[in-house]
Amino acid sequence: MEKNHKTVLFFGLLVILLGACAPLATSSPSDESPATTPPEGEPADTAAPTKHSGSAEDCEDPFGDTTIQFSTRFWEGRTNFCRNSVAFNEFLSGGPPPDGIPAIDEPVFESVDEADAWLEEDWPVMFFEWNGEARAYPLAILIWHEIVNDEVGGEPVSLTFCPLCNATIAFRRTLPDGQVLDFGTTGNLRISDLVMYDRQTFSWWQQFTGEAIVGDMTGTVLELLPSQIIAWSDFKAAHPDSQVLSRETGHVRTYGRNPYAGYDSINGSPFALSPAIRGDIDDRLLPMERVVAIEFNDIEIAYPFSQLSEVGAVNDEVEDEPIVVFWLEGTKSTFGNNGGDTGSTGVFLRELEGELLTFVATADGFEDEQTGSTWNILGEAIAGPLEGSQLKRVVSAEHFWFAWVVFKPETIVWTPS
Repeated sequence: MEKNHKTVLFFGLLVILLGACAPLATSSPSDESPATTPPEGEPADTAAPTKHSGSAEDCEDPFGDTTIQFSTRFWEGRTNFCRNSVAFNEFLSGGPPPDGIPAIDEPVFESVDEADAWLEEDWPVMFFEWNGEARAYPLAILIWHEIVNDEVGGEPVSLTFCPLCNATIAFRRTLPDGQVLDFGTTGNLRISDLVMYDRQTFSWWQQFTGEAIVGDMTGTVLELLPSQIIAWSDFKAAHPDSQVLSRETGHVRTYGRNPYAGYDSINGSPFALSPAIRGDIDDRLLPMERVVAIEFNDIEIAYPFSQLSEVGAVNDEVEDEPIVVFWLEGTKSTFGNNGGDTGSTGVFLRELEGELLTFVATADGFEDEQTGSTWNILGEAIAGPLEGSQLKRVVSAEHFWFAWVVFKPETIVWTPS
């Protein structure tokens, strides 16, 4: 498939005033503005510096002649700036200090019935399931915190959301050597994306890729785990006895009020693209087009929502792996763009116990042509001969096109033809 890499130039001067995926200043009252000091239990500027092997004292000047656009005050003596895999001029200060947008470190959960009292049917939630334990993380909460350090099914995980990229990504927090990390927000952005840090080594991590890009952990990549964005109604129908992240976060926010209203307008422009990167954005799709994207080995494919909404189900094969991409209406935009229904997606392997299934969209969800079983957006057979079966989830994520393609420039764009 031929690829086109024309350029679209985006503005970015006033975006330095924005938070690291922080609420837009025009809609955030003073009691809900990003905190100006780390929350209780977080590292403060007065904490004793942590020494690192290869620390700044071991190199003459980690920044050289680079003009940096972020503060180093909090990080001096903590973060090893002598190790980095990306240029420092690609980072922008978002405005808030480290942990000014506070991660949720001790999440509290409530029942589906309790959450149903405040969640609307079409509100989006991040669905994550591990070892048989399913949980919902409403984006109405994640949009204010961006990171939840949790343990699900006995597995330490981080559930993350960067509003500026529309990127919800789940990570395993345990490294191959057994070390368990927990994450906070640096207050900085790179390519509009949240830059996280781990509280064990103060290394910086790119949320979009799960890779450490500054500090002692540079080059380490977190394992991505499958998750989905679905409507609240779909979650509670499939998992009525499961848990839902509660608004009892320890912070005062108007959960349910959208601080980024209209940001996802299809004709809009992304915020906070640094001068070092701004300019060459692949224009095969509009920058703010939603895509669900996957990566198999060296093959990257993005499925535009605008195309998926026309067909409902796509039977495809990537690197000899037969997959299906579902799209289902009924999920409202996180950003409340005139209440728009953006729909939701799921990506699964379509081989089940040795049988290759082919799917079509129906009024009741999805149906496989081989057995006539009915399936939901979570890849669960809910009626028919295969009732109770579960398709294997493929790691995928819904993003704005501009964000995915900047990180993955060789991406193939799926079209019905």
